[in-house]
Amino acid sequence: MIASGIAAHEGLVVVATKWWVIPPVAYLLGSIPFGYLIVKRREGRDIRSQGSGNIGAANVTRVAGLGAGAMTFLLDVAKGYLAVWGAARLTDEDITWIMVAALAALAGHLFPVWLGFRGGRGVATGVGVFLPVCLPAVLLALLIWVGVAWFWRYASLASIVAAASLPLLTYLLYAPGHAPPRIVSFSVALAAVLIILRHRANIERLIAGTEARMKFRR
Repeated sequence: MIASGIAAHEGLVVVATKWWVIPPVAYLLGSIPFGYLIVKRREGRDIRSQGSGNIGAANVTRVAGLGAGAMTFLLDVAKGYLAVWGAARLTDEDITWIMVAALAALAGHLFPVWLGFRGGRGVATGVGVFLPVCLPAVLLALLIWVGVAWFWRYASLASIVAAASLPLLTYLLYAPGHAPPRIVSFSVALAAVLIILRHRANIERLIAGTEARMKFRR
């Protein structure tokens, strides 16, 4: 009995130790600066000194065209999705560790160690990390983004509104008729706040009327 208890305890220690690799791995995945790498390779320029200086898909589109922007968006989504998918597989769908991975990957994109912790706004990576958590909420948030962007022609405003809507959408759609786990509500709300805060310069320009409208070049 004692031996089996010791073995079970040791097994839990091994599992806990293994799971602690999730935050750093998720952060490193999220920190891959695809926008920076794509523009550097295609045009030999540092995206941080072009346009708004952001490494995300919107600025890449302005600087290097729609194809480069789309590629940046998809890769940023993919790295967030992969971080959460890996955490789910490793922990047998433990929602707490899934949320830890989601926030770590988002933090990696916002504050990448490779670029002096000066990263993107987190929209595409946020899509990626929450797609496997609550697909309907993310899809509706994307529709909101498209609607706001189409009507007002501000990518930043669309991102802010979509991010602000995601916590409520997740609460309503995670398990209709039932509230989601608190860790989910907390994590989605925290992610939304971080994304909106990273848009503070855009908010200032929107208020001042100097924010650039969406324009694309081939």
